[in-house]
Amino acid sequence: MDREMAGKAVIIINGHGGTGKDTLCGFAGRIYRTVNVSSAEPVKEIARIYGGWQGQKDEKSRKFLADLKRLFADYNDLPLRYLAEEYEKFLAGEAQILFVHIREGEEIDKFKRQVKIPCVTLLIRRASVRQQWGNTSDDNVENYHYDCCYDNDKELSEAEADFQQFLAGIMDKICGA
Repeated sequence: MDREMAGKAVIIINGHGGTGKDTLCGFAGRIYRTVNVSSAEPVKEIARIYGGWQGQKDEKSRKFLADLKRLFADYNDLPLRYLAEEYEKFLAGEAQILFVHIREGEEIDKFKRQVKIPCVTLLIRRASVRQQWGNTSDDNVENYHYDCCYDNDKELSEAEADFQQFLAGIMDKICGA
């Protein structure tokens, strides 16, 4: 690995809706320079502009986005191409961690094959959130073998320090950071 890539890592993060993934990424951003991207972002943009989707996170919207993402993945690998561009920007930038949100196991595997620096998969769990949404992307989140899992079950006042310590352990292990 190039010297300028030392200390950089990709964390592919997943979990059911409402588990606190974005909140935890925000906590990470307080101690590391981070970038946070989602494989669904180009699909969401298309859905906003041409599909009338207005950002809802209800069951119907989640299925619409999951189905649309699957169509684009099968047709021209749009989600993977988007992530590859974001990964290249990350490599050229100053950030230390690239958080990549991907729901589908096969899409996780495709992206992992693109990554040439330390990379781990991370499942975020929270017992109190809805587990089934009526689409394969959301419903199969836990049907993948992740490198690590974090149970986001602490009170918000305790969660920040707990997750930061958990993340430091990951970074120490994969980057020696």
